Amino acid sequence: MADETLKETEEREPAAAPAPSDDVAASSAPVDDEEDKSSEDKREAIASRTRQRRRRKMSFLSQNKIRVVDYKDVALLKRFINDEGKILSRRQTGCTAKEQRMVARAIRRAREMALLPFVALDSSGGGRGSRSRSPYDAPFTSGE
Repeated sequence: MADETLKETEEREPAAAPAPSDDVAASSAPVDDEEDKSSEDKREAIASRTRQRRRRKMSFLSQNKIRVVDYKDVALLKRFINDEGKILSRRQTGCTAKEQRMVARAIRRAREMALLPFVALDSSGGGRGSRSRSPYDAPFTSGE
């Protein structure tokens, strides 16, 4: 019986204290630390974003107490279109929904009356969809 317990303890000792598993655990510990660091970095990044919250943009119309936007007031309407002639979004202008609808309606009316351009012309000739030359643009030459 004592011999059996001795054999069992001898068999258990090599399995009970394996050195490689301790090395594996030690090598995986820095990985866990890296994961903890990365999660901490993420938390700090989120916290810094919330700390740097941008102030809400105030509407030009509200600041100047403009209640009605007229399509004939081109100088005012130009503040609400970009250099391509597109209507700027509420997010960029800071207008309320009601003001944005009023501005968009006035810009569309001004375009119809030719007070504002539908599309701003670019003098450089580049941009989206432009080609250098079409084969049909070339002057006709005879084969002689």
